[in-house]
Amino acid sequence: MTDNSAVTDGTADGTTSGSSSAAGPLLSVEKLVVEYATAKGPFKAVDGVGFQVSRGGSLAVVGESGCGKSTLARALVRLLKPVSGRIVLDGTDIAALPERRLRPLRRRVQMVFQDPYGSLDPHLTAQQIVAEPLRVAGVSDRAQRARRAAELIDRVGLPSSALGRRPPEFSGGQRQRIGIARALASRPDLLVCDEATSALDVSVQAQVLDLLRELQADTGIAYLVIAHNLGVVREISTEVVVMRAGRVVETGPTAAVLTSPADPYTRALRRASLDPTTIRGVKPRAVLSAAPDASSPPSPTSPTSPSPVASVAPASPASSASPASPTTPASEGNRS
Repeated sequence: MTDNSAVTDGTADGTTSGSSSAAGPLLSVEKLVVEYATAKGPFKAVDGVGFQVSRGGSLAVVGESGCGKSTLARALVRLLKPVSGRIVLDGTDIAALPERRLRPLRRRVQMVFQDPYGSLDPHLTAQQIVAEPLRVAGVSDRAQRARRAAELIDRVGLPSSALGRRPPEFSGGQRQRIGIARALASRPDLLVCDEATSALDVSVQAQVLDLLRELQADTGIAYLVIAHNLGVVREISTEVVVMRAGRVVETGPTAAVLTSPADPYTRALRRASLDPTTIRGVKPRAVLSAAPDASSPPSPTSPTSPSPVASVAPASPASSASPASPTTPASEGNRS
């Protein structure tokens, strides 16, 4: 059985198709555990994580590299199968569903990947890439798929001349727009963005974040954002989950957690993000001269026990700027 009707319902701009239950969270993650097999035995990359995302909400998961953020993202879209725990999507636990029963639900949770260069097939045109999810979902009319793909490419701010071009002909920001258009093709209820702006320069990051906010305001889609950049987190999320070593150490409203973090690890993350002396590489002399002494950098303490479940409120239409936020540019060059 295909899900053709679900894909073709809704508006041309990508409005989500709705869900079977109007009450309760869209996504509820409960005591999730994901392991990798190693020579020394199972390694818990995600250990007892729990949180909720409401319809139209926006939650960010932050933490240092290797803390389990991307593993969590892949488990939520079932690219990885959890060892235990629950992933409840609109009342249905998808954590252990067999592929036959999972397939009709996959369209409701889509993913934008970190690498805009490696996540697109270089042999397909932009229009073919965006139309592919429609073919998989059972839309057999080729003209209908092409028309829908053209609408989505226009929706993410790319010109009609992009339709017949292939990924190597685009900039990184343009490729990420194509990735977003592809994710929107099946009209998902939840978009998982795994470091979707980390491979882009700061000016293009701001434009992609503006696009995501605009799409959420227009369609009511919910976001789960994986990030290490606290400026991005402040811009796109209303709630935040802080992870360390596979476990949740702090949750709460984004503004409150980033302004007055309660956990020592979160405080260390915040200090590191605002301290240019902790950034590897060449740093501007003017910034370094005004920076605090780095001889005693902050060292996170051991994690506390997982915090209570975070409940995500719908995002506000506009976000306020902050010192840690990306700088908003005038335009993204060479968009044609």
